[in-house]
Amino acid sequence: MSAIGIDLGTTNSCVAVYRNERIEIIANDQGSRVTPSWVSFTDTERLIGAAAKEEASMNHENTLFHIKRLIGRKFNDPSVQNDMKRWSFKVVNVGGQPKIQVTFKEETKLFRPEQISAMILTELKEAAEAYMGTQITEVVITVPAYFNDAQRTATKDAGRIAGLNVLRMINEPTAAAIAYGLEVKLEKKRNVLIFDLGGGTFDVTVVTIENQIFDVKATGGDTHLGGGDFDNRLLEHFIEEFNTKHKVDITKNSRAVSRLKVACEPAKMKLSVSTNAKVQVDGLYNGLDFKSNITRAKFEELNSDFFDKTISVVEKVLADAKMKKDVIDDIVLAGGSTRIPKIRSLLKDFFGGKEISRTINPDEAVAYGAAVLAENIRTGKDNTQERFRLQDVIPFSIGTDVRGTDMSVIIPKNTKIPTKQMNVFSTASDNQTAVLFGVFEGENPKVKDNHQLGSFLLTGISPKPAGEAPILSVFAIDSSGVLQVIALDLASGNTKDITITNDDRRLAEKEINDMIAAAEKMKVGDNTAKEKDSAINKLEELVYKVNQLVESDSATISPRERRGLLAKSKEVFDFAKSNENADIGVIRKKTSELETYFNKVREYSEYLKSPEGILTILADDNKTGYIPAIDFS
Repeated sequence: MSAIGIDLGTTNSCVAVYRNERIEIIANDQGSRVTPSWVSFTDTERLIGAAAKEEASMNHENTLFHIKRLIGRKFNDPSVQNDMKRWSFKVVNVGGQPKIQVTFKEETKLFRPEQISAMILTELKEAAEAYMGTQITEVVITVPAYFNDAQRTATKDAGRIAGLNVLRMINEPTAAAIAYGLEVKLEKKRNVLIFDLGGGTFDVTVVTIENQIFDVKATGGDTHLGGGDFDNRLLEHFIEEFNTKHKVDITKNSRAVSRLKVACEPAKMKLSVSTNAKVQVDGLYNGLDFKSNITRAKFEELNSDFFDKTISVVEKVLADAKMKKDVIDDIVLAGGSTRIPKIRSLLKDFFGGKEISRTINPDEAVAYGAAVLAENIRTGKDNTQERFRLQDVIPFSIGTDVRGTDMSVIIPKNTKIPTKQMNVFSTASDNQTAVLFGVFEGENPKVKDNHQLGSFLLTGISPKPAGEAPILSVFAIDSSGVLQVIALDLASGNTKDITITNDDRRLAEKEINDMIAAAEKMKVGDNTAKEKDSAINKLEELVYKVNQLVESDSATISPRERRGLLAKSKEVFDFAKSNENADIGVIRKKTSELETYFNKVREYSEYLKSPEGILTILADDNKTGYIPAIDFS
């Protein structure tokens, strides 16, 4: 059984597999090698990918995108609150967690971000299964290097909901480094900087590659910086332009804003190959059209702070790696936003004119690397006969609170993973029998300035004077970057295996099982909708054949039979179009009736063209028609 690699992106996603002794990027059912990370809910069906994206302008309230920016976050997260101002769909607060509210088949539905991500994963999984001709359950999923523990765990949950066994999660720039190292076939030690700027996240990683050993030295980035932010700057610019010109405020009209936003992405993409782009939206607001022209220079001005920020991250990562920029041998780009000319020029200037590698496809490199790792894990070796070893790192320091205020670092940032670090604490008061540990990630000396992952309570401690009850804490991070904490009372020998239990972002087993069941139910509904679409499509093809027969064989079909055939085809076709909720069996039955008559007409028409048929025509003295009428009643 094959294992696949999936780049679950903010804007677009990609899936790859090892096959025929090479990595192959798998195209979706529309022939595209990348799938938009969009999901749309309509009155009749659920759409995923390009079909969903096309719904954005007309069904903006129920068309979802950039869900990766929600996963693993709380509702009151400042980034969530900021994004909500620009999203056309509704995000609601349910117990402190963000849930997406949509109307689906005339019912209000609430979904967690993990469920929406699972829908995208399922779409990619099914594309891979169709390509490979076999069931696929094992996967390596990529995540931004700067994803925290909660975001990684939520992504893993999304994989489970999609029916996938997540073998490992790998940092996106690390996956791109694997793709580069294996594709270029480096023969000597190289220090490589991976610059990964996608639709919603940004990562920089420095990795040393030698003899197929990928040793990550440092990583950094921003989980909230990417092409979507550049689109938003364009959107704000165009809104201001329209409002100034027409003395109106279109921000109150979510449909108008959504339509204008849809026009921003292709304008941005055009500016990567041209110095200007035109934007036009007919009837944008109150019958007023929007027409504008944006230059590359203006686009760069609008996003100059974002662009400069990427170089600041590069500087920081080099400092963390203890490397100067002149020791970097190769600069490798990943992510679609790296096609922006200004990004490339800033990066080239920073490295003193060093040329940027264009060896790998920035849209596909991450999925490529994930597929290599998936095959390596599945088989226990690399079937390309180029064994490689991966040494990745954690992006944040992990620690606990001391005296409730100070951060005590247990695992420093950029520590190689998997890792297990231990520390011994003691009780703070006499006869203390329980200790509460807070678990944090971040680089600030005070825990209040860091991100709290959760907390755990160790009970049953042997009563002793303050400072004399030693407690061992063990912080373990697996190869996917997911954290587990173990606590041990050394005095009594009591051991507690503890995960961060009170972090309410984590899904309980029952929740996951319920979501899996809901996903299966929705899949059945999707399949039914597809079958119905197929049945209607078959009917339309049949009607076309009827019309074609009537036009081409008028000499052998009398006016009476022609009228009867056309009337019946129209009756069946009109029924299907005006009865969207009709049972598929009824549609198939009516189609079958028309098909039976059509076949009889066609067979008799062909017969009349034969020598025997010509004799029949010549023998018909009435000349009123050569096909007997068939009663449909």
